Amino acid sequence: MSQHTDVVVIGGGQAGLAAGYHLRRQKMGFVILDAQASPGGAWQHVWDSLHLFSPAAFSSLPGRLMPAQPGEEYPDADHVVAYLSDYEKRYDLPVQRQVQVVGVHDDGRLLRVETTSGTWHARAVISATGTWWRPFLPAVPGREDFEGRQLHTVSYRRPQDFAGQRVIVVGGGNSGAQIASELAYDTELIWATQRPPRYLADDIDGRALFDAATARRRALNEGRNDSKGIASLGDIVAVPPVREARDAGLLKASPMFVRLVRDGVIWADGTREPADAVIWCTGFRSALSHLSPLGLRGPRGHIATQGTRSVQEPRLHLLGYGDWTGPASATLIGVGRPARDAAREIAGLLGVAT
Repeated sequence: MSQHTDVVVIGGGQAGLAAGYHLRRQKMGFVILDAQASPGGAWQHVWDSLHLFSPAAFSSLPGRLMPAQPGEEYPDADHVVAYLSDYEKRYDLPVQRQVQVVGVHDDGRLLRVETTSGTWHARAVISATGTWWRPFLPAVPGREDFEGRQLHTVSYRRPQDFAGQRVIVVGGGNSGAQIASELAYDTELIWATQRPPRYLADDIDGRALFDAATARRRALNEGRNDSKGIASLGDIVAVPPVREARDAGLLKASPMFVRLVRDGVIWADGTREPADAVIWCTGFRSALSHLSPLGLRGPRGHIATQGTRSVQEPRLHLLGYGDWTGPASATLIGVGRPARDAAREIAGLLGVAT
């Protein structure tokens, strides 16, 4: 079965919903294809204690403020999932669920989107699949030899699962610091990082991060020196649990080990440490395998973009993968502006009167 529409949006998380909001305002026909069984995107799958970095009012998609969560300055993941579910219903966004996009192909006049439930032909495509579905594991020697438990951030849920164990958390970013901070109390914890942790000032939250990312993009667009944006401020937002563990002296980083062995790890000086589990908080890559048939990927797996538009394929826009697809576009508050720009550019390309 083949269906036609103006725009196919791939991914029904926060970026896909923001795209849908602006496509509706541009009066285009569109469908949102989502591989998940229910609304909420990746927020349905994060660890139990994860909270936003920003208050609800500063964590909203276009057109609809996120309501505050009673008793919480920074909303938790369940609150975000409820907000995204309500957002989808409020704007009656045409989301089709449990539809996996297999590949996007150039069919000449149209783009052909092959899925597990049929084929779509579209005049334009917005890819908004994010990064959660493509966890990155570094090529550390001996990883296959370790007989303990290994898992990535995507599979971590709660500290109780590791109580009394010897646990190594790898990674000096936000997920590494947050997971290490809650494991620090009831495990024998080692927190291994490539470089000493760089904490942002304690009073900085997601509002300041969005401002920094926006200022960087503006500077680059105007040909000024790269301010490095968020990276210039630090790597770790000192959310309350991280501050508490740090200030209690429980969150101390060790240098990165050089290899794993059957029962633990070894450092460069030959020091060995036994371990029951290694948790890899080592980040993600963009989930773009569905775009492989177009042959657009360049260095580091990125697709060259101007704003959100693919340089080589102007009918394709990428949304929500990080600063290379719009300042802070992987955040709730940051994705609205690039989503608006993408919808406007597609409307111009297709000659849609607004």
